[in-house]
Order: sequence, then C-alpha cells, then structure tokens
Amino acid sequence: MRTAVPLAALALVVLTSATAPAVAHATVKDPTPEPTHSVTDRAGVGGLSVETVSYGRHRRQSMDVMWTPDGIRRPGVFVIHGGWWSAGDKRQATQIARSYADLGYTVFNLNYRLSGDAPWPAQRTDVLAAIGTAVKHAARWSFDSSNYVILGFSAGGHLAASAGTYGDGRLPGLKGVVGVSPVLSPLLAYRDGENSLDPYRRKLREAAIQLAGGCEPAGKCARIWASMEVAWHASRRDAPMLTVHSQDEFVPPAHSQVVKNMLTQVGVPMTVVTEPGVAHSAPLYRTLGVAELIQTWISERIG
Repeated sequence: MRTAVPLAALALVVLTSATAPAVAHATVKDPTPEPTHSVTDRAGVGGLSVETVSYGRHRRQSMDVMWTPDGIRRPGVFVIHGGWWSAGDKRQATQIARSYADLGYTVFNLNYRLSGDAPWPAQRTDVLAAIGTAVKHAARWSFDSSNYVILGFSAGGHLAASAGTYGDGRLPGLKGVVGVSPVLSPLLAYRDGENSLDPYRRKLREAAIQLAGGCEPAGKCARIWASMEVAWHASRRDAPMLTVHSQDEFVPPAHSQVVKNMLTQVGVPMTVVTEPGVAHSAPLYRTLGVAELIQTWISERIG
C-alpha cells in the first residue's frame, strides 16, 4: 500500500517556488586515509580486514572500512546511520555493515558531522567527501568505484538520497540508493509535527529545524529548507531508489511518495515498499523479509 501526499501541500509550509535554489557546497579536504586501527578477521571469506579511516579533520569525519584483501575489485556499499541528524554513531550500524561485507562487498560505514556540530549542508558534504575518499583510494580497499550503492537509515536515509540526487549525475559510479524509514522531506516533517500528539513527530520537527541551523522555513531560511528537500533535486541522471517504510510509523510513506512523483517525471525508477506496523529504521530492516528484499535489490544493481 502506498500513500501519496500532494506536492501542493508543501506550499503551506514554505513560501518559495518548487524549484530549489542553488546552495553553496562547502568543500572538505580529502586527506590520505590514516587508519586508527586495523584488524584481520579470519572468519570472513578469504579473511576480512577492517580499519577506521578519517576522511576530514573533524572527529566525526571518519568511517569503518570492511573489505576482503584478495586483489579482486568488489562492488561497494556505503552505510549511513540515523539519529535525528543530531545523534547516533556508526557503531549502531556495524552489524548491518558486517552482513554486507560477509556477502562479499567492500563496505564503508560512515560517521558524519551532526547538526550540533554544523548545520546543513555539512552532513551531505561529509557523505560526498567520504565517497570521494573511497574512490580516490579504491585500490587500497579492493573497491570497484564504478559500482556501488548507498544505504541509509532514517535521517541517514535522507543523507543517502540527498547525496544521490546532488547535482546532475555527480556520482557516476552510484548504481542505487536505499532508504529505510528515510526522512526525505524535512518540510513534511515540519508540517506533520506542528500540531501532532505523537512525540516522535514533534521531535522530528524540532530536529529538522536544528538541521537548518535553528531557523524555520520562511524568509531567508527558505533557501536552506529548499536545499534539504530531496524531491526538489531530482534529475534524469539520478540513480534508482528503493525505500521502505512502516505504514504507521512517524516517518510515513508520504515522504517517499513525494520523491517518487518527482523522479518518475524525469524517468528515474523508484520503488516504495510499505510494511504494516510502526517499526522504524533498524527494527524495520530486521522485520521478516525486509533485509532480504533490500539485499536482493542491491544485488540486482551491483552484483
């Protein structure tokens, strides 16, 4: 079952056009990775190596890399944790990241600057910088940089989709974006949480305001909110997208339907899957059949 929300409804929130204005993209230096630890896990296929690498100067600009050092370039999976944009850590996604490494992928499990560290678009900048570091040092991690997907959870799903729709084909090796309970429309979260009795919807509204630097979607801040909207960045060279929501969770399927409407207009396929119940993010991923569905979809795109 899919739920649609009219794009016109968003006009009640933001007094701006449906075309997102350009927003300056801050650059992050891409240093040579310096591993802070390195472990060989001989239980992995061929021996799984793991190291933590900094891709920027901030302490949160780091990622865990898991790969099989057998000299074979392998497809990649970038994993992005959730946490309201203001909390969370890559350790939350370690088990899921490891499951993809065990399937034979080179996996990058990302940390990024939180909204308390820096406002939007720092989080998208970090995801792009992490991918850039992985591409630059692909040989180090047996990574086929022409063949990868991004998998994000909740707020991390927003970052995955924002990176995937940034520019027009800016990430040529990207073959797919997957979001589990992704907050694809901060504007919709802002509107839904305004008079809601659901504490999670109210918290998500406040989290979106914090992500925008503490301002609400009006006046000069409208440009920032427009930049955060995934649907308004849809273009014909974007990668296919798969999203999964629970029907009654606080990030409803309407978030994905708004994006699907826009991607469909430019000819990019998007699949929106709705599961019964209220499970959100990682618990939804662990719902019977969901992880298998996502793994199959990824395999069909990158092998």
